[in-house]
Amino acid sequence: MLDKTLAELGESESLRLTIGRLIQGEYTLVGPGDDAAVVKAVDSRFVVTTDTMIEDHDFRLDWSTGFDLGFKAVASNVADVAAMGAKPTALVVSIALPSGTKVSWLQDFADGLNAGLSELAPGAAVVGGDLARSDKVFISVTAHGDLQGLEPVLRSGAKPGDVLAVAGTLGKAATGLALLERDDSAKSAFDELVSIQLRPQPPIALGAIANKVGATAMLDISDSLAQDAARMARASGVSLVIDRSVLSGFEAVLDQAAMRLGVEPLEWVLYGGEDHSLLATFPSNVQLPKGFKAIGKVIDKADSEVYLDEKAILGRGWDSVTG
Repeated sequence: MLDKTLAELGESESLRLTIGRLIQGEYTLVGPGDDAAVVKAVDSRFVVTTDTMIEDHDFRLDWSTGFDLGFKAVASNVADVAAMGAKPTALVVSIALPSGTKVSWLQDFADGLNAGLSELAPGAAVVGGDLARSDKVFISVTAHGDLQGLEPVLRSGAKPGDVLAVAGTLGKAATGLALLERDDSAKSAFDELVSIQLRPQPPIALGAIANKVGATAMLDISDSLAQDAARMARASGVSLVIDRSVLSGFEAVLDQAAMRLGVEPLEWVLYGGEDHSLLATFPSNVQLPKGFKAIGKVIDKADSEVYLDEKAILGRGWDSVTG
């Protein structure tokens, strides 16, 4: 079949050509095709979260392929499920596209969803969604997760004396974005950093593991380490102290790109978003799960929410409303 547009094929045929590409999940009882899906809930509770990605606000089509956007839509949503200490089980994906979009783009998007689920959340699947027409690309995902009999890990549970730890990358996605914004050879020289921006690699399995070993608080670092740490501190009624020396390891992997662009790498590590790593606190007597790195501690509430050593820092980062 020739690569026709969505307008030429219509909704039903476009979906038929796309849905068949989606993987089946171990939690799915009734998948796409009916008025609603049916998903197995092993626990009597389930975690649910939603996120929206909008063309020219959250992504650009001259940077991202349909595959990239499918992968990123999975990563950003299952990271929120993991941050609650749950295992991702099912996603509902709605997408609005210009009528002139080729059906191959939509299929590429579905392949990206599959790759994201297979790599980051094995066993989970897209169980339904919606396709509509719009002037720009809008992607909305609702993700569900299984707590597997455990209590959810909230951002409000951090206690003085806890260890502050992170799993995943810091600053790589922001560096990748800065490289993409430079229309020169810089981006091709740092493929890994650009790739993290286009297809984040959050450590999803570590969310449930952290829950099992007793994490007291956790959240997804979507907007920046500084901003999300401030959110945790505010919710928990404590202050967080980040060890400046520990961040040097995260800075080191950004050094060459930082020199190329004339930026201090600490700026990306502290204030860059979209790594979708996990920030968590653990009792001091708990051995951190492999993959988590201690970066600081929790103290009694002080004048500021977050400190870098003894220096108060602002909780700034990405704002999805103001951009």
